[in-house]
Amino acid sequence: MTQDELKQAVARAAIDYVPQGIIGVGTGSTANFFVDELAKIKGRFDGAVASSEATAQRLKGHGIAVYELNEVGELEVYVDGADEITVNMHMIKGGGGALTREKIVAACSRKFICLADKSKLVDVLGRFPLPVEVIPMARSYVAREMVKLGGQPRLREGFVTDNGNLILDVHGLNIMNPVEMETSLNQIVGVVTNGLFARRGADVLLLGTPEGVKTMRA
Repeated sequence: MTQDELKQAVARAAIDYVPQGIIGVGTGSTANFFVDELAKIKGRFDGAVASSEATAQRLKGHGIAVYELNEVGELEVYVDGADEITVNMHMIKGGGGALTREKIVAACSRKFICLADKSKLVDVLGRFPLPVEVIPMARSYVAREMVKLGGQPRLREGFVTDNGNLILDVHGLNIMNPVEMETSLNQIVGVVTNGLFARRGADVLLLGTPEGVKTMRA
């Protein structure tokens, strides 16, 4: 199976977790497949909260109602992909640049369903560069702090987040304690948030494999 076929398979499997009411929807290629599957059952739920402007536009394009998070409060389910995930359900996210809004929607959801193909399952996080969203004036300062931690930060050229900020992609980190690192990075002045989703990891992983979709739980 191709990578896209694996993503489609997990997107279809995630439909079983869609409750009545309003759900949270993530950002990226796997989330896009999920949005397309949602369009087939849009009469079964009331609408969605999107973690990015791009996802909001895709949902609206399918005729799915999009709500602001402040309008709805707590969500039953948040469905999103990951750039890397471990068996402990710790993740690196933010390859699409929506990490801050993704983290907010995840925090407001009772259950986080992660969709991934088998290439995203790793033993130790860090092979995928860790995205760090920064206030523009703090870019150089935060980059120097990343170097002190052993990372190699690179500015994501030509990219601005939906929040008007910049992304530093930090290479070379070997993240043995994701919860501790997530917390410490967020304490650096000028950091909005980082792409470690460890303090609030996934509850369920739907993993696409050539043998079918495997379900893993926290």
